[in-house]
Amino acid sequence: MTSDSGDEASVSLREAGEFRIIDRVTAGRVQPGTTLLGPGDDAAVVAAADGRVVGCTDVLVEGVHFRLDWSSPEQVGRKAAAANLADIAAMGAVPTALLVGLACPSTTPAARAEALADGLWAEASAVGAGVVGGDLTSGPVVVLSVTALGSLEGRAPVLRSGARPGDRVACCGRLGWSAAGLAVLGRGFRSPVALVDAHRVPAPPYGEGPRAADAGATSMIDVSDGLLADLGHVARASGVSVRLHSRAFTVPDRLAEIGSALGVDPMDWLLTGGEDHALVATFPVDGELPAGWTEIGAVEHPGDDGPVVTVDGQVHEGDAGWLHFAKY
Repeated sequence: MTSDSGDEASVSLREAGEFRIIDRVTAGRVQPGTTLLGPGDDAAVVAAADGRVVGCTDVLVEGVHFRLDWSSPEQVGRKAAAANLADIAAMGAVPTALLVGLACPSTTPAARAEALADGLWAEASAVGAGVVGGDLTSGPVVVLSVTALGSLEGRAPVLRSGARPGDRVACCGRLGWSAAGLAVLGRGFRSPVALVDAHRVPAPPYGEGPRAADAGATSMIDVSDGLLADLGHVARASGVSVRLHSRAFTVPDRLAEIGSALGVDPMDWLLTGGEDHALVATFPVDGELPAGWTEIGAVEHPGDDGPVVTVDGQVHEGDAGWLHFAKY
């Protein structure tokens, strides 16, 4: 498709129109076998082999969850997909499909919408899922709403409410990298690239969710808001307390270097930083942890203060993680 001026890159969504953009972002995409009917009808049809579907939704808002002067549209698309795909993995399920709602100003270049779609497809394809449908509309800023579907493949879902006193707490995936990258960007820098890229595009250990479920995980959650905050959800849902051991955490050299340069204790990033989408789970004490999982604490009976999360026996001072309505 070309504009009247012949400059395809400058075509806006207003000029291109909704349906021509939808055609452009869906043409030539290869759907996985679980997609029985993809984009083009009133709704998609996705196979659910054992009769159950796992579903979740996340919303990313420009200026709150991402900045287009810090991240490319493709990176934003991948980040939006990852936030949802990690939730599916945290249930012990395998992702099968994404549904996407996108609102943009009408002056948005059509190429930007296509790049967002490229990012969504790249992340979905990496786990064998498809982008099976969605909606496109106008709005004052870019808002990306993604719904992910998944298959339990015969497993029982791993809930937040299953942790039991005596269980071990273990984690798999990076912690603190996205928060450190955000701190770097907030100071006006673009390096170290590894940290900045960790904020732009997380790297959740998707396959470890089903593996943890197969290994007998009693509860599980992905670290989207911060380790302490998300374990707090598990503690409250399960009616238990969680004790973490600081000695169990290894601060990566890169985080230690940047923490020193910025005057930040890097342990704060590990404990309260969100958007890495690592997985944290509880396991029976008499079982073996899956390879790649690190034991970081234990589940205990709640004390007089009710379900709490402590580090070396002390409640963390300050925020435990991201608070969605604290700023806006």
